[in-house]
Amino acid sequence: MSKRVALEASHAVAEAARMANVDVISAYPITPQTHIPERLAEMVADGELNAAYIPVESEHSAMSACLGAAAIGARTFTATAGPGLEYMHNVLYVAPSMRLPVVMTVANRALSAPISIWGDHSDVMAVRDTGWIQVFCQNSQEAFDLTIWAFRVGEDRSVLFPVMVHLDGFPLSHVVEPMFLPGQADVDRFLPRFQYPYPLDPDRPMTHGALGPPDIYSEAKLAQEMALQESRNVILQAWKEFEDVFGRRYSPVEEYRTEGAETLLLAMGSYTETAKIVIDQRRDHGEAIGLISIRLWRPFPYEELRRAVKGAGRLIVFDRCISFGMGGPVFSEVRSALYDEDRRPKVVGFVGGLGGRDVPEKEFGYLIDRGKEVADRGSDRMMETVGIR
Repeated sequence: MSKRVALEASHAVAEAARMANVDVISAYPITPQTHIPERLAEMVADGELNAAYIPVESEHSAMSACLGAAAIGARTFTATAGPGLEYMHNVLYVAPSMRLPVVMTVANRALSAPISIWGDHSDVMAVRDTGWIQVFCQNSQEAFDLTIWAFRVGEDRSVLFPVMVHLDGFPLSHVVEPMFLPGQADVDRFLPRFQYPYPLDPDRPMTHGALGPPDIYSEAKLAQEMALQESRNVILQAWKEFEDVFGRRYSPVEEYRTEGAETLLLAMGSYTETAKIVIDQRRDHGEAIGLISIRLWRPFPYEELRRAVKGAGRLIVFDRCISFGMGGPVFSEVRSALYDEDRRPKVVGFVGGLGGRDVPEKEFGYLIDRGKEVADRGSDRMMETVGIR
């Protein structure tokens, strides 16, 4: 039985970790992620959660501690943001390579310089190739749901990959929203106890993280890529099971009012909800426009994206990050994914909302109008901007 509560997304994540009965939490506080480990530390200290909380001196150590905990079979959780995610960058590659299913929340934050504590997607785009399963949240409900789901997927014996759950720093991490908190029995029914098949054990010695000379390294990396792609089956099945238990449906690519749309806007994260308001206004006035949102960032949802854009003439991609010298990274990947399609829309890229700058309804309206103009005229520009003074 669920109950309706008001929680900021950070506390929703902490509640999800508590209800998942995590064994080990290791995290270093950094804005705007701090409320997550702060709340979890309080839960452990007050006896609400029977877990080991490991305070560390840096994010590099936080992830290293998580690797050790996961390697002995502990259900392991951490959280970070922006520069903290980059500080642990080197260690991020180890978790998927060694098939250690750590779950990590990333409260997305801009990267310096200049220094910014506010949110955009610079950090996630910098780690998109580290081998983690990655998903984006739009609101507090999704922050809770996808954290529970992340343990279910990552710990599956046929997957064993770490999972990043991305939520926008401040507009989501610090905003209180209404949501449904399920009962513990339903969480337990969806999320079985973690039984890691290859735990470190002094009585059964094994080698972890050995040197990979050239005659085996390529094969090891190809096997990792194949396993990550094959995790899609469990990802989809876990979302179906989630709907069966909790009644909420998730998919790799969310479609909103796309029926008969000639123009599609693509956005990710919490700003998607502002975009929905604009789509509603325009649809109600007869404009053939819809919205799609990529929820599953890795492994990339090629099939679902292609189905979602089929029939549209224009696709306007909104990025909250610049891939310097190239344009928007989401735009680049989306255009690449659609390259060999017989009937693909004209793809136009916009960048905005950097460093936490708000993108109100009127700015989304501008980028839609401008995007249609650029698509119809034809342009080889890699990037246009929105909201720049």
